[in-house]
Amino acid sequence: MSDKIPGAEKKIVAGILGILLGGLGIHKFYLGYTKEGIIQIILSFFCVGGIIGLIEGIIYLTKSDEDFVKTYIEGKKGWF
Repeated sequence: MSDKIPGAEKKIVAGILGILLGGLGIHKFYLGYTKEGIIQIILSFFCVGGIIGLIEGIIYLTKSDEDFVKTYIEGKKGWF
């Protein structure tokens, strides 16, 4: 019996992408948020995209697997 939560495997990758490449919105594209990813790229021209990506990456990594899946995979919450 497996107690893995479907979608939880994306948490660590999305968190690391948010921290390292947050200004490019790569973590948004990885989670399937194309519109938000494009907005993140535009925000990077105003020096805000990287800060948002860093914050989101940290948020992703500090959430429990259950909360991450419920919020970002099932709930499709695009920002923070």
